[in-house]
Amino acid sequence: MAKKGLDKNSVIERAATLANEKGLENVTIKELADSLEIRSPSLYNHISGLEELRKEIMLYGWKQVEKRILQAAAGTEGYDAIRAMCREFYVYASENKGIFSAMLWYNKYADEASSEATSGLFSRLYGIMEDMGISRERTEHLIRTLRGFLEGFALLVNNGAFGHPADIDESFEVSLDVLIEGIRAAARKESEQI
Repeated sequence: MAKKGLDKNSVIERAATLANEKGLENVTIKELADSLEIRSPSLYNHISGLEELRKEIMLYGWKQVEKRILQAAAGTEGYDAIRAMCREFYVYASENKGIFSAMLWYNKYADEASSEATSGLFSRLYGIMEDMGISRERTEHLIRTLRGFLEGFALLVNNGAFGHPADIDESFEVSLDVLIEGIRAAARKESEQI
């Protein structure tokens, strides 16, 4: 008999919480079932196995981060919007280490569901870049650069890999300044070629 009130969403939310508490690699079907106070076979009413569970945690994270990023950038434009989006991503990733670990596998699970989970985020980024006169082709590269910086920086922070005593948040802001200047240079280069 299924536990009353248990559905796929509540299973995924609990798995995401466990990922943050114990690390993504420590979330197992048994661990999740125990935390939900059900037997492991009952989970298969909601998910097909560990691989689907990890994909669902990844989607859960990207949906949450998209919502938070779009809220953070509301009412802003241009470089201010990019800054707000980057800061919110960094905050989310550092507050949700386990979920963030799953989010890194975005392309492993690339399908319609993952595209839907981030469509608003990417649409907003493309719109910002277009308003600044940056071509779609250049924007593709810049989005990849932003993603590489944000995910890489958060990964290093989450794993305690920065050993120098300099303030990490200040390092993030300095790095973000450098990235913004690079985007400004790309925008100037585009306008000079017209």
